[in-house]
Amino acid sequence: MASTKAKVGMGNEGNGIRESAKTGGSAPLLLAGAAALSLGTGKYSLEDFDTIATVGTGTFGRVFLVRDKESRAFYALKSMKIPDVIRLKQEQHVHNEKEVLTEVNHPFLIRLFWTHHDDRLLYMLMDYVPGGELFTYLRSRGRFGNNMGLFYTAEIVCAIEYLHSREIVYRDLKPENILLDGEGHIRLTDFGFAKKLSDRTWTLCGTPEYLAPEVIQSKGHGRAVDWWALGILVFEMLAGYPPFFDDNPFGIYQKILAGKLEFPRHLEFNVKDLIKKFLVIDRARRLGNMKNGADDVKKHRWFKSIDWEGVPLRKLKPPIVPKVSHEGDTSNFDAYPEDEWKTDTPVSAKDVEIFKNF
Repeated sequence: MASTKAKVGMGNEGNGIRESAKTGGSAPLLLAGAAALSLGTGKYSLEDFDTIATVGTGTFGRVFLVRDKESRAFYALKSMKIPDVIRLKQEQHVHNEKEVLTEVNHPFLIRLFWTHHDDRLLYMLMDYVPGGELFTYLRSRGRFGNNMGLFYTAEIVCAIEYLHSREIVYRDLKPENILLDGEGHIRLTDFGFAKKLSDRTWTLCGTPEYLAPEVIQSKGHGRAVDWWALGILVFEMLAGYPPFFDDNPFGIYQKILAGKLEFPRHLEFNVKDLIKKFLVIDRARRLGNMKNGADDVKKHRWFKSIDWEGVPLRKLKPPIVPKVSHEGDTSNFDAYPEDEWKTDTPVSAKDVEIFKNF
């Protein structure tokens, strides 16, 4: 498998290329004191937490595992450098991320408990998910078997259906943004490209291998892009590589627009049919984006063994149970040198004003 994919983000909402800082969510059993926190009501200060370790880094952010000194509960604290956010024109994405996470509540999505800023950094306090990224497990195995892919796809379908029911487009589905909790269920993370959408948007953002044709062509796009990305993800999980890849983004884009699919021989008929129906260039005919929405997806033959009512209740048996020794276990994440993280000098009052509601 290729290394972690870069993301593109450009257009009227932001410019530049960024890699995501990874953030986490966690299973109820591994959230000791987190249940006591209700969204938006936490009155915290940075002094309330001990920093344990870095569990993710990105172009302008770093994610720390922190522990509440009083409750002893573990959380992920995403810290973003204000000068870098502004330099990369990511202000709107940061605000979108907070807006979306403040509104959502679903077992397969990360939870946001508190936001804060000073004159150097923006902070987001979220679930800590100890199981690590799905990407790591996929890379170590090479590819997933049919039943493994079926489990993760079913949980992702429920997460996408929920977001779309709230008129939110996620726009960044890929193995790096899917975390496993301590029991092996998924949590979607990194909502930096998510957006509340009443109609269409024109921003080019996402990961090259996962971009839908309408995004590349700047035709304006909506929630259909998430179903296209799911088709790419199902292919990558079961094949071990994405269907459209090249050494540079423009080569990838050309292949996406050509739409030629070549399946590995081992893929079974039903999953190939599902992938083809997701990877339809005409979004009006794309599975998930037609009149019946996610119901069309759930009724596809590949999912015939799935009890859809049981999926959001976490009743499906996870195929991978991460090795987690305790609530603050960081062994499923890469190790990062702690001394590399240096905060910049304070930004001007004018720049701080951009984030006054953060």
